[in-house]
Amino acid sequence: MRRWAAPALATVLLLVVTLVAPSRVALQAQGYPFSQRGTVTQRVAFTEISIEYGRPTARGRALFGALVPWDSIWHPGADQATEITISQNITLNDRPVPKGTYTTWLIPHAQGMWTLILNRTTNIQHTPYPGTASDALRIDVAPDEASHLETVSWFFPLVLRDEARLRMQWGTKGITMRIKAAYRPDA
Repeated sequence: MRRWAAPALATVLLLVVTLVAPSRVALQAQGYPFSQRGTVTQRVAFTEISIEYGRPTARGRALFGALVPWDSIWHPGADQATEITISQNITLNDRPVPKGTYTTWLIPHAQGMWTLILNRTTNIQHTPYPGTASDALRIDVAPDEASHLETVSWFFPLVLRDEARLRMQWGTKGITMRIKAAYRPDA
């Protein structure tokens, strides 16, 4: 019986190497993805807010009004839909948002306010938009011009005791939202 153990083990190892090796080679040939994943987390009073998103880069492309069409639902990120997780109830631009996890979507307009959408559907790709039936919130946000940022960025440029500003920017366009968190932890 021992005479067969070594050849059998060698055959199994050869089979495993043969099946695994092409996958590893294919991954190495692909190289790094164009859009790296990013995460930003901020505590505001007793509330933790985390955003996980893909970070596409401009790479010389025209962005808003071209790659990102005006008046269409756009996912501000890449690959898997950007998710925001909120540990306690907050207000976002004076509108209540229950604690939970949401995907984020934007409707950019050439003129006037943009629409920010928080949708209850999570763990999905950045397209297609899951639909209004699962929207948790739609609010108008004012776009602004800023210095060029090559990569999509979500960040908190201002954090006070129980309030903060959340900003998304790509290229020279950005939006900033006001967050108000509970000053006391939820019971």
